[in-house]
Amino acid sequence: MPQRSGLSAPAHAPERIVLLRHGESEANIDPAIYERLPDYRIPLTARGVEQARAAGQRLRAEFDGRKVCVYVSPYLRAYQTLDALGIDDLIDRRIEEPRLREQDWANFQDPHDIARQRELRNSYGHFFYRFAEGESGADVFDRVSTFLETLYRHFAKPDYPPNTLVVTHGLTMRLFCMRWFHWSVEYFESLNNPGNAESRTLVREPDGRFALERSFEQWRATPLGCTILDAATPGGASGRG
Repeated sequence: MPQRSGLSAPAHAPERIVLLRHGESEANIDPAIYERLPDYRIPLTARGVEQARAAGQRLRAEFDGRKVCVYVSPYLRAYQTLDALGIDDLIDRRIEEPRLREQDWANFQDPHDIARQRELRNSYGHFFYRFAEGESGADVFDRVSTFLETLYRHFAKPDYPPNTLVVTHGLTMRLFCMRWFHWSVEYFESLNNPGNAESRTLVREPDGRFALERSFEQWRATPLGCTILDAATPGGASGRG
């Protein structure tokens, strides 16, 4: 089933909206760094910088030399990813957007406690489980929803550029699409995060609606439109490691 939005976008909406996950961060290879650094200050690894540079080459070709409006998470790894893309000459405007930040887990994290809570989240569900001193996926969904309202207001401007780039985090990308395409919680729970510096593109079609150019990979087969009423094993695990 094609993944298309139900409503037409404003008249001056861009031709494409690209969602980009940050490159590999130090936390991706050493979770213990959370004990020493706040999440928002964790930098990219050297490999993460190279991943972002390669992504920049792909984006330059995708944008075809045309201008782009950028929305970036305020986290260091997101900013470093944007800088490493090497597309400054194409950027019409760069907007720091706190609502695109990573899911809040805790201030300084105890890795043993986080590991325990991850297991609880896998049993309870990624959308509804709320980390102690942090957020649930549903909380992130709510703030992403308010960001989309802002985005639509920006799209109404006659001088809005033909491309939008959102530099953010894996869960936030999935929730952005969940809100945009009105996916069910059950379908969302079946999706994997994209890899570091991977992107997903929403392309505007002739009728003004957007289609997701490439789907997210699934860790379990769940069709679009599936709800909790259709779940095969009520009360079973709905998350993944």
